[in-house]
Amino acid sequence: MTKQKDTSSPFASLAGLADALKSEAQEAEERARRKAREEALKAAEREALARKDADGSKDGARRSPLFDDQGRDDGFAGIEAELLRHAEELKAADGNGTHGQASGPENRSPPRSDIPSQSAPQSKSKTPLKARSEAAQPRKSRSETLRDQEALKAPGWVDDFGSLAAHPKTTGRVHAILGPTNTGKTYMAIERMVSHSSGIIGLPLRLLAREVYGKVVQRVGPELVALHTGEERIVPKSARYHVCTVEAMPAYVDVAFVAIDEVQLAADFERGHVFTDRILHLRGREETLLLGAATMKPLIQHLLPDAMITSRPRMSQLTYMGSKKLSRLPRRSAVVTFSVNDVYAIAELVRRQKGGAAVVMGSLSPRTRNAQVELFQNGDVEHLIATDAIGMGLNLDLDHVAFAAEKKFDGFQHRRLTAAELAQIAGRAGRHTRDGTFGVTGRVAPFEDELVEQLETHVFQPIKMMQWRNRLLDFESYSDLIASLEMAPGKVGLTKSLPASDLQALELLYKNRDIQRRACDPERLKLLWDVCQVPDYRKIAPTNHAELIGILFQQLDDRGVLSRDWLAAQIAYADRIDGGIDTLAHRIAHIRTWTFVANKKGWLDDPLLWQEKTRAVEDRLSDALHERLTKRFIDRRTSVLMKRLREKAMLEAEITPTGDVLVEGQHVGQLQGFRFAPDVSAEGNDAKAIHAAAQKVLSVEFESRSEKIAGAANDQFLLSGDGLLRWQGAPIAKLVAGDSILKPRLMVLADEGLTGAALENVQSRINLWLNNHINLLLQPLVDLSSAEELDGIAKGLAFQLVENLGILDRRKVSEEVRSLDQDARASLRKFGVRFGAYHIYIPVLLKPAPSTMLVMMWALHHGGLEQDGIVEVPQLSASGRTSIPVNESIAPELYKTVGFGVYGKRAVRIDILERLADLIRPLLSWRPTEDASEPPEGVMDRGFTVTVAMTSLLGCAGEDFSTILRSLGYRLERRKVEMTPEEKAAAAENEASGDEPKAASENAEVASEETSPQKDAGADEAVETASADASAEGAEAPTEAVSDAATGAQSEAGAEDAAEEEKWIEIWRPGGRGERRPNPHGGRQKPSGNKEGRGGKGGKRGGPRGEGGPKGGDRNGQNRGRPDKGRGKPRDQAPRKPEKVADPDSPFAALAALKADLDKSK
Repeated sequence: MTKQKDTSSPFASLAGLADALKSEAQEAEERARRKAREEALKAAEREALARKDADGSKDGARRSPLFDDQGRDDGFAGIEAELLRHAEELKAADGNGTHGQASGPENRSPPRSDIPSQSAPQSKSKTPLKARSEAAQPRKSRSETLRDQEALKAPGWVDDFGSLAAHPKTTGRVHAILGPTNTGKTYMAIERMVSHSSGIIGLPLRLLAREVYGKVVQRVGPELVALHTGEERIVPKSARYHVCTVEAMPAYVDVAFVAIDEVQLAADFERGHVFTDRILHLRGREETLLLGAATMKPLIQHLLPDAMITSRPRMSQLTYMGSKKLSRLPRRSAVVTFSVNDVYAIAELVRRQKGGAAVVMGSLSPRTRNAQVELFQNGDVEHLIATDAIGMGLNLDLDHVAFAAEKKFDGFQHRRLTAAELAQIAGRAGRHTRDGTFGVTGRVAPFEDELVEQLETHVFQPIKMMQWRNRLLDFESYSDLIASLEMAPGKVGLTKSLPASDLQALELLYKNRDIQRRACDPERLKLLWDVCQVPDYRKIAPTNHAELIGILFQQLDDRGVLSRDWLAAQIAYADRIDGGIDTLAHRIAHIRTWTFVANKKGWLDDPLLWQEKTRAVEDRLSDALHERLTKRFIDRRTSVLMKRLREKAMLEAEITPTGDVLVEGQHVGQLQGFRFAPDVSAEGNDAKAIHAAAQKVLSVEFESRSEKIAGAANDQFLLSGDGLLRWQGAPIAKLVAGDSILKPRLMVLADEGLTGAALENVQSRINLWLNNHINLLLQPLVDLSSAEELDGIAKGLAFQLVENLGILDRRKVSEEVRSLDQDARASLRKFGVRFGAYHIYIPVLLKPAPSTMLVMMWALHHGGLEQDGIVEVPQLSASGRTSIPVNESIAPELYKTVGFGVYGKRAVRIDILERLADLIRPLLSWRPTEDASEPPEGVMDRGFTVTVAMTSLLGCAGEDFSTILRSLGYRLERRKVEMTPEEKAAAAENEASGDEPKAASENAEVASEETSPQKDAGADEAVETASADASAEGAEAPTEAVSDAATGAQSEAGAEDAAEEEKWIEIWRPGGRGERRPNPHGGRQKPSGNKEGRGGKGGKRGGPRGEGGPKGGDRNGQNRGRPDKGRGKPRDQAPRKPEKVADPDSPFAALAALKADLDKSK
């Protein structure tokens, strides 16, 4: 039976401590061995350089027509060959057992059966390099030696490059061509590459790689050119020329020609280590070109001392133009900023001011970017809004570069661009021998003189450091891999790069225990590192990207390939073209990840299928994004017109049947009648040229339209409420004031193109139509104005009616009306004049059509047609409403023009007021008869009370109705009505039973409207009005005057004792001995004396004669309604009903008797 180990014993603790110490010792030994190996390699490198400098042999250098007679060899190529030889020697020594091994057998690695045995002839004497290596480095096992050799070879993409992915047997000279932009460096590299039998060129951007690929295809044909980017592979079987992004270049390639563009990016914190690696190690058999800025010259001379350096001057001059507003930027300008939001904002502004702009950003797909650049290149737009992506070799037809920002976020901090970086962007201005300019916008302070001098002379501070990361990675363990990645360069001019996204993803993933368990051997660890190379296109967060990397690694580790269903779901997420610009840009970034994955060899079971799918999705998204960018930032009409104007071509214009004016097929405005209304967005610097082109067809159209109007029928014209005369819906004239209110004029609305006989024909025809229109709608007024049969007072009244557009207040002309005899009245009635109780008016003019015309005619002489109510007030005539609330912003006279009189807060139709007078007149004239017939509803003591018929007729009640009556000259009396014993008993009964007391009275007439707080307030006001009327007449009121305080006290008393509640009744009577004119302020009288209100002349004492109305007095000024002229005594002559006797058997009668007994006992 096996004895279990006691973990709690002290011996177990000691055993654990011993294991920990042993593991730590092994790790220390491994670190010492790795450090010794690094030192040996560095020593070998230094010795090789020293030996090359000593003998100065140049026999291995091949000469090229490009170079001079000083053919130089590449020192680093010799170092690589020496290191390979050294690795072969170490391998042979390890195989023959002559090399030392580790101390214990447990540290020895078994020989790998999958790697064939290789041996090299052993030299009889050790070379100095080998001797120094063996003296300084501990002995390595066979597995370590093979790993070093395998890392040095680094075959790269064997499937893409085939036999080219290998070390070249010989290396040609290195030539660095340095200089500013517009020196033709990239063009020269293309020419040199196609002159060789094979070649490869590395470019900094996928966009630029696509552009160069197209140019090489044009030179040699598509079957000989391959394209390699992280997201795109085009590899013909017979390809000899390879166009790549720098990251996609293999570690080694056996081609005749190698070129690396924009080598100054080796100093970039994020991507610099990749450029540095290609600069130091990638060579062509015959020729190697390094292209970039002159700031790289010192570093290249130091790191590559045998390289030949050629400086190329700029072909054109670059001049600083200072600060310019965006609205004043010259044509063919690019505005550069470093924020996507700023790019969008500036593009919107340029669109409004210049008609549109193209947008170029590094995050755009090549398809979208090329479509946007094409808009700029072919002249559809004159401005380009871009990030610093245009500084990376993109060839654009630019004349001016304007900086809208000088600071950017480089991934670590917001910093100002260096002079060299500014020059890289500003140098895009001016192509070939055409000079260019640069400057700033109003958002950026002007550049300093020193900076301007540097940019114009292209003299900058040299780059002092290149970013470097070890390429010889150790996949034996995670710690070995991290240690090899963090190795320092150990050479002046190189600095260890900051952790890139692949290293960040690796460190985050290895915290996961499942990842640690899976990446437990070199093969899987290398797979994990390969997956970490997937770029973070989405830029969401490092943890989010690491999570995606982990999923990819787990699927590849489990299945060997990615799941089809899972990958299809990820692609489907991005396969949508709805949404805005930002949404589409996010989806493009998402699909770029899967495009990169689809182009990885061995990750998918059918890579060609997935490459086609991802490419199709990216193309759809790119087209949709280009459409959104164009729609948002480019006015297509303006861009087409501007292009034709720059070509100095004759613009073709036409007018559609609907009046749209088209120039070159683009809508530039609308022809409305005889006026051309240009589109707002068509206005600008070139608006005159557009208008000139449009005028060619407008003049012909004006002649045609004038002939049509001259022969048009009357029903083709329409005078709208805004005073515009329209023909076929288009305004052609405007109503203006004439010599008199009945004679307005029409002014033709036309551009300068309508002149001469055409203008006269139009004016004559519309004048004829206007005269006919006024005669048709306002025939009674027209006839009154020219009536010859009227004379005397009748003619004067007719003149006043015409001036007041058919409505007169009768009280204002009461004297003239009394003076009219029956013949004069009859003559006026022949013209439709009606003599009402309150107004003299012409009823036919109250209809909607005449009212609309009258409103415009009145407004032309009183403030114009733009005042409030011109459109709303004429609609009252057709609304059918008898009264409406008054809008204080509308003049009262405007209401009167359409037949509505303003009384307080309401406007009432004057014909409805006459019908109200017809209801009131019988109530005032009723007298008791001998047959004791019942009086009509509303009769009260030779006055009247408001009835339901009255309020229904006017559509209002309460204080509004009272205000109308006061304005018409009636006065109010409020009379208290005593409750009968029966009513008091009923009220007490209701109070005892909890019901509300009834307000009905059997022996008093009441108004039809129920009492409300608002009505009580109106009653108080009526009391004050009645008091004022009484004092004006010099007599006391015949009713009891009640103040506000008294009314409030009575209300409180009524609340306390329902049995003692008092009732009030409102009685309306005609005005006193003097007629009062209506007061628009609610009927209140002014505090100052008024002779008319006090009586005054006898002519104004009574109501109108013979025409009805309030009959408050006779011709002699006597008041028939007050024959007794009593003062201070209530007048109650209405017959009273006999009091009802209470039932003696009722409980209320018993209560009343008990109360009487109590009163007697007191």
